[in-house]
Amino acid sequence: MEQKLKIAVFIDFDNIEIGVKSTLHREFDVAAVLDALKERGEIVTKFAYANWGRQEFATRALSEHAVQMVQRDPSPRGDKNGADINLALDALEMAFTHDHINAYAIVSGDSDFIALVNKLKQYDKRVFVVGGRAFTSTILQKNCHEFVAYESLIDEPRPRAQQPPQPLQQPQPAPVREAQERPPRPNKRVPLDLAQAMPLVERALGVLERREVRPQLGLLKSTMLQLDSTFNEKAYGASSFTDFVEKLQKADFVEVTGGEGRYMIRMKGAAPEKPGARPEEAIPLLRDVLETHRLELDNGAGADELGEWVKQEHPHFDWSQYGFQEFSELLNYAQDKSLVRIQPDEEKGLTVFLGAEFHPPAPPPSPEPEPLIEEEIDEPQPLVPGQPTATGEIPIPEPPPKPQRRPRVRKPQGEGVKKRSPRPRKKQQVP
Repeated sequence: MEQKLKIAVFIDFDNIEIGVKSTLHREFDVAAVLDALKERGEIVTKFAYANWGRQEFATRALSEHAVQMVQRDPSPRGDKNGADINLALDALEMAFTHDHINAYAIVSGDSDFIALVNKLKQYDKRVFVVGGRAFTSTILQKNCHEFVAYESLIDEPRPRAQQPPQPLQQPQPAPVREAQERPPRPNKRVPLDLAQAMPLVERALGVLERREVRPQLGLLKSTMLQLDSTFNEKAYGASSFTDFVEKLQKADFVEVTGGEGRYMIRMKGAAPEKPGARPEEAIPLLRDVLETHRLELDNGAGADELGEWVKQEHPHFDWSQYGFQEFSELLNYAQDKSLVRIQPDEEKGLTVFLGAEFHPPAPPPSPEPEPLIEEEIDEPQPLVPGQPTATGEIPIPEPPPKPQRRPRVRKPQGEGVKKRSPRPRKKQQVP
């Protein structure tokens, strides 16, 4: 029996809020995220990190869903690394102190959380990542247990409770002007071709066959998520995984037996060839367009403007053939390849700059030539009594030499010697 998941939710509100606004032009809906996580297990605690002095409009919705709001004080430099560090420390502390919590949901698209995700997996915790495909790092999507795309949570409007009719009020001019300034963005997401999912389905069925396990519906999906954490049946136009399997059956890709809830799936004949190409094969085409418009991109260009340049130079280019539902997903993939740098903006949307491939870091300065040093002549080491020498031998002190006296030369007698005259003797006086 599969272990029941008890989930702790950690929301990087600043990141997810600006990502949803810049790519989907919508307000972040915390209820949609929590409802999707409730389908995977029981939520036991919820935290959100932000500078709430600037996010007062969102505090009411979070309070209604019992989300604990942790204040993030901005640093003097104005960066947001403080929120990332606080979130990571709190999640790791909970992993050590709350053994009953066996799953963690990181609601963010920041690639800096990859270290946290890997560490939680080492502690045998199941990790979900919730974020948008257009602004969540593909590295983060690939390294969690399951990636929940925020776009798939809002494709279908959730039913709301009926409210009593409200009395008519005078229209407020401010909301009208705001609606005119920012019109709702049309849904441009197109479902991917079912044949693109068949290589993953075939791999998962092969794994279950080697394990000698019956390929039931739920087991097939969990195996597919183990092989590719970014799989989502809604990307192929299916409302559920059961609907996804039924679409594969109608397309004559698989053979399904059994009743509802007890489906058994197996391949039907040869696997269809995957149309299109792999995601990395779209990079050379995008690189050519970036090189052509290099001057315009030095100061940044909108994602929609860059998409128009791609269509002008390659009219038959279709990013869905490479596995992307939107052009912004291709840009997000190119960002992890250092081809571009994406900067989300609440008003302008995604702004694209040239990545590190076009602006590589400056090479390190060449070392200055060392000054010439005159070669010193090795002088013999002075011998100090009682101190070891370089050879390790202790010199034995020698007694100091005796001073030699110069031989005294005797001169011939009388030569060069002056004779002294005798002193006269004093006469003694007689008293």
